[in-house]
Amino acid sequence: MLQIYNTLTRQKEYFRPIHEGHAGMYVCGPTVYGDAHLGHARPAITFDLLYRYLLHLGYKVRYVRNITDVGHLEHDADEGEDKIAKKARLEQLEPMEVVQYYTNRYHRDMEALNVLPPSIEPHASGHIIEQIAFVQKILDKGYAYVSDGSVYMDVEKYAKDYPYGKLSGRNLEDIVTDTRELDGQSEKKHSYDFALWKKAAPEHIMHWPSPWSEGFPGWHMECSTMGTKYLGEEFDIHGGGMDLMFPHHEAEIAQSCAALGHESVHYWMHNNMITIAGKKMGKSYNNFITLEQFFKGEHELLSKPFAPMTIRFFILMAHYRSTVDFSSEALEAAEKGYARLQEAYNRLQKLQAGAETSVEVSGLREKCAEAMDDDLNSPIVLQHLFDSARAINTVYDGKGSISAADLDELRKVWKDYAVDILGLRLEEQGAGDENRKAFDGAVDLLLDIRLDAKRNKDWGTSDRIRNALTELGFKIKDTKEGYEWSL
Repeated sequence: MLQIYNTLTRQKEYFRPIHEGHAGMYVCGPTVYGDAHLGHARPAITFDLLYRYLLHLGYKVRYVRNITDVGHLEHDADEGEDKIAKKARLEQLEPMEVVQYYTNRYHRDMEALNVLPPSIEPHASGHIIEQIAFVQKILDKGYAYVSDGSVYMDVEKYAKDYPYGKLSGRNLEDIVTDTRELDGQSEKKHSYDFALWKKAAPEHIMHWPSPWSEGFPGWHMECSTMGTKYLGEEFDIHGGGMDLMFPHHEAEIAQSCAALGHESVHYWMHNNMITIAGKKMGKSYNNFITLEQFFKGEHELLSKPFAPMTIRFFILMAHYRSTVDFSSEALEAAEKGYARLQEAYNRLQKLQAGAETSVEVSGLREKCAEAMDDDLNSPIVLQHLFDSARAINTVYDGKGSISAADLDELRKVWKDYAVDILGLRLEEQGAGDENRKAFDGAVDLLLDIRLDAKRNKDWGTSDRIRNALTELGFKIKDTKEGYEWSL
């Protein structure tokens, strides 16, 4: 049975959905004011893995992933210029032009990474009325206050009735100590109070009418509102990067408890960071590499272009709760590992069944299921697949045999776990579009000519073809049947 690490309780728990046979999950999506980078890819792939596995287990899943297109301010959650509004001002565009442009590019990158689209992808700007109503509920319960047209959460009052800081492990006393004292100029009662609704400055582009002012919702409000709108007042899983744990997700818990009288989320899941030289990768640190730069190799830290499936494989090689330190060398190692997996998958499709099985292939499905049930342990699943690849290669090289029943099961396990659950596009090798078929055919033709030259003892032609292809990056292996190649 699936066990997932619940950030709220800090332990692995058996997943028990609220509604039998159904699973509701909400994941914080991107703020669309720039191209997606590797830091965006990790949560997308992590929760795509969870989504795929829940579907594999037979659950009917409603997967909600939001698009933040208003309210995420540049300096912190409550102060500074709206990130999308700033981008619109600099590029002389309408804010929704910026949103649409980068949302389209985000979708393109996610498709390249084979990330399945969510069931629902709501935009914060499309749920202003619902967010205003949610803020009003919190005001009605007495846990918020209006100040000069803005509405703030009264954290001190809330903390008297609910445990504020339970998700991140902080308590209010620590937060008070670590927070800068106000100088008397702020609208807030306390520096740790956070905005539920902000009054818009005259120059602010994106604003809507509300009972309190012409303004816009606080950054945290969108997720509380849209999560409960599409998944109910209580739902199963809320995910995101660990950098969102405080203050964003902590604020979500407070908002939901204040408005509804109870928490909404049963299981909180957070993926860890991707770092460069030990420092978090992100726009705010100006050390990020966009996914497009990875795919084209257009960055000083990249030795070459890397295919989307290499990126996905690289992320799946580490457990989602561990830190991954990026380097071009690490990606090159992932590329080689993925090529080995691809080669084994292609060989598996070509195997011929024998009368009996002489290689060790038993229990693979159970081992992979055990690893996935252990908090989505994708690196262990990959290890088991690589172990079975040795058996595949043994049979392929004519040094072992496999029965028809075992071969059929082995193919099904690889399809289930490598393709459907891990989401690796292994089966596209050699079966792509017309250009790919033409490319493969041309290489095969050259190697057929080389094979004829060898039979005729024309070693000069044979060596010339092999050396030229090797210099171009091809790996050629002579076999009893003729040859095999990979790029």
